[in-house]
Amino acid sequence: MKRKRKLALLSRIRPLCGSAKMELRGFWCVLLTCLFYTSSADKDFFTSIGQMTDLLYTEKDLVTSLKDYIRAEESKLEQVKKWSEKLDVLSATATQDPEGFLGHPVNAFKLMKRLNTEWGELESLVLKDMSDGFISNLTIQRQHFPNDDDQTGAAKALMRLQDTYRLDTHTISSGELPGTNKDVTVSPMTVEDCFELGKIAYSDADYYHTELWMEQALKQLDGGEESNVDMVTILDYLSYSIYQQGELERALDYTKRLLKLDSAHQRANGNLKYFEYQLAKQNKVEAEEGQKEKEKREREKREASDKKGRPADYLPERRKYEQLCRGEGIKMTPRRQSRMFCRYSDNNRHPLYVLGPVKQEDEWDRPRIIRYHDILSNSEIEKVKELAKPRLRRATISNPITGVLETAHYRISKSAWLTAYEDPVVDKINQRIEDITGLNVQTAEELQVANYGVGGQYEPHFDFGRKDEPDAFKELGTGNRIATWLIYMSDVPSGGATVFTDVGAAVWPKKGSAVFWYNLFPSGEGDYSTRHAACPVLVGNKWVSNKWIHERGQEFRRRCTLNESE
Repeated sequence: MKRKRKLALLSRIRPLCGSAKMELRGFWCVLLTCLFYTSSADKDFFTSIGQMTDLLYTEKDLVTSLKDYIRAEESKLEQVKKWSEKLDVLSATATQDPEGFLGHPVNAFKLMKRLNTEWGELESLVLKDMSDGFISNLTIQRQHFPNDDDQTGAAKALMRLQDTYRLDTHTISSGELPGTNKDVTVSPMTVEDCFELGKIAYSDADYYHTELWMEQALKQLDGGEESNVDMVTILDYLSYSIYQQGELERALDYTKRLLKLDSAHQRANGNLKYFEYQLAKQNKVEAEEGQKEKEKREREKREASDKKGRPADYLPERRKYEQLCRGEGIKMTPRRQSRMFCRYSDNNRHPLYVLGPVKQEDEWDRPRIIRYHDILSNSEIEKVKELAKPRLRRATISNPITGVLETAHYRISKSAWLTAYEDPVVDKINQRIEDITGLNVQTAEELQVANYGVGGQYEPHFDFGRKDEPDAFKELGTGNRIATWLIYMSDVPSGGATVFTDVGAAVWPKKGSAVFWYNLFPSGEGDYSTRHAACPVLVGNKWVSNKWIHERGQEFRRRCTLNESE
């Protein structure tokens, strides 16, 4: 409904912006443009697939407007063509006997009329700007366009997916990703697209990804694909990024190839001399070395080659995190697995679940992670998404030092908070969580709904506040986060698992189900084995909602113990 209202508003704006009163039109177009810009700025489109769907409708509306413009131009050209053809025949006949032709008074009159009036009308027709409606629409819609940050964010997401799921550039460029629905139309990446990814990596001094994507652009050019990006530019980036990674000979080879195409290329000529000098120096040192030194150098070369790859990372558990996202390195032994069960649960004879128990499945033992199946119906999920979508904003994290909420590059999603009084569905979900867990949700945070973006993820983190974060939830006055309830509101064809990096556990999204775990031991101490992450979404649209339950109100529902790890 919101989309329809927006399009209806735009349809009313367009005639106004295209009216003959130029000053009034200019005033209103500028005013409305400013209003739309104010409401659409800093959208971070790439962080939410759900909100990106609006961009498809925006583009569809622009294509319709563009077709209208093309038809108007074609109609104008058709009129000019008919005029030209008519005069072509007339002038060819008239010039064969000019005096005889003009001797007829009607012909003489019509010549005067054509040159004095009709050619002027034709001039006005040719000069008439048919693009006014299209440009007005484009100006308004442009306020809903992604910006440079969105493009960069989406490009980095592709590289993140490439690394996490160990995909080669050809797989990504062709669009043949694991989990892709065969019915979905995928537009392969062009040379320009690959080049753009390489440039974005280069701007971050990420020469590893620069090399990969410039090589892919080069392969597609060599394969005969037409492109506005010339091979010389690609080779220039490629040779330098390879040199920066210590491969002098390969950098020299690409530089020579570049100079065959453009022998006057100033930077390449300078690089050629430098690379040749460095290589000669290196060869001279190697020639003077003894056998032991040669073996040591070869060993160093192999070690350097092994280390070549992604830049140094701030996340120490990156390797383990990505392994779990790929479904590798899960540490559940057969013996432990044999003690995991599925069951029907009535939550200690809760009246609501005695006749209709919930389906409960053990996902992990330490920490205990339980999945509850069929917790939300499709209609409830759609209602929650409907309530959340207009309010989705870039997801934030709590700064461990200040306690202030702020955006972070390692959390790529948008979220919204829903209160119980907004809609009966939200109130019912809150009550359901309380009935199933046996915990008081009156002191819990509001229901948070999140939608992940391109390569959407949330890197390893704790839900509870640690001892070095004494002010993490101080403003709430409800104590620490004792437990987490996470609802999956969509299936994810590929990627998007919730992984627990400390224990090697992975939980995969299943629409309508929820997973639950305690973040704190009964003693109130944090359970550090609950460190978890949301893996990047490779293919699909991931929606989740979660409830963070706090300590206050649980005094008689989950009693304390004196043992720190119990």
